[in-house]
This record gives sequence, structure tokens and C-alpha cells, in this order.
Amino acid sequence: MKRENRANNEMREIRFTHAFTKHALGSVLVEFGDTRVITTASVEEVKPKWMDKEDARGWVTAEYSLLPSAPNTRCQRERTKVSGRTQEIQRLIGRSLRACVDLTKMPDLTITIDADVIQADGGTRTASICGGFLALKIAVEKLLANEKLKENPIIEPIGAISAGIVDGEVRLDLDYIEDSHAQVDSNIVLTKSGKIIEFQTTAEGAPYEQSQMMEIFNTAHEGIKKIVDMYDKV
Repeated sequence: MKRENRANNEMREIRFTHAFTKHALGSVLVEFGDTRVITTASVEEVKPKWMDKEDARGWVTAEYSLLPSAPNTRCQRERTKVSGRTQEIQRLIGRSLRACVDLTKMPDLTITIDADVIQADGGTRTASICGGFLALKIAVEKLLANEKLKENPIIEPIGAISAGIVDGEVRLDLDYIEDSHAQVDSNIVLTKSGKIIEFQTTAEGAPYEQSQMMEIFNTAHEGIKKIVDMYDKV
């Protein structure tokens, strides 16, 4: 299956819409092609219950959900029990965002990033990380302006993108059809300076070569550079 309207190293159209919701301290609608995710940042002046009272750090965590009609076939709403897939994605988003924050500079604060997928066409977790970072950045800027924070805890921006091998070709930013036919599926999260936060890569069938893995990584790195450059325009 050939790509008809973009090169293998080209991403879908990406858009970030600032202040998409009214009440959250930071909110962004992120769009990667037909994938759309509402990301919001909410702030509580409290630490997680499991954290020691003497611990001077704050915390950043994440929750992820999929609107039942977001995929091409309706999924069940997760009312009481969160699925293993959802837990995995929430942990990935939370880990990624904590990696770019100095938690000691936000004492006694918890920032929760909510990523709600309203339309899914591949790459929802990586879109959630990009939108989540922007929502976090906006919230932090407001906390600094309101003097709730004395220092900016964000170390550097992060970005995320999917990539993989489809029909023997390395491709960037897979949509749902490509992802469902991929021989290799990868999700990459990097800092602006190129440091690795997460590099998830899986051969869906036969093993693949190390040289192909590096091609996936390098292709994703170039894509993430472009994504991070977009942040300043939001």
C-alpha cells in the first residue's frame, strides 16, 4: 500500500489550537491529520497521598480516555475499570511529561494532564504527549504570572511521533490503516535537544534489522524537531 499524498518521511497536517476549553488552566486541541485530542492541564495545590510530607517535590500525572465514537467502530466507555491499554498510555504520557519537568520547582502542586481522544486515526498517544506538553506549558506560564510558582519547572520541550515499517518502507506518522498493516510499529518521545525519553518499537511479525531501527529513529527525530518548532507559534 503506497502513500498517495505525502512522502514516507512526511507527517500529516498538524495543528494546535490554544485555549480550546474555558475552565482548565491550560488547554489545547491537537490534530494530527484526522486524529484529534483535547488536552487540558488542571492544577491542585496538593501532593499525591503516597508522597511523603517531607518530600519537597510536586507531581505531574496524566489520564487518557477515548470517546466511544472516536475509533471507526464504537468502543465501550470505561466507567469503573480502566483497561490495560489505557493504563499503559496514561503511564507513558505521565512519564514523558515528568521527564521534562524539575519537580522540585513546583512544590506541593499536582498538575494533571487529561487527554481525551475525540477522533482516532492513529498516533493518539503521541498526539496526546505533544498536546499535553503544550497544555502543561500554558498552565506553568499562568502559575508563574500568578506567583504560584517562583521558578519555571520546565527543563526543555518534548515531542512525540509514531513511525514504523509498512511494506518494507520506513514511514513517519502512521495513520490507522498504515498502523494496522505495519510490520514494525514504533512510538518515539524525545526532548528538544534530542535526548531519548521513550523509544517503543515492536516487530509485529518477523524480526527486523538494527539499521532499520536506526532509520526509524532518525526519521522520527527529524519529525519531532519540526513539531517542537511549531510550539512557539501556538
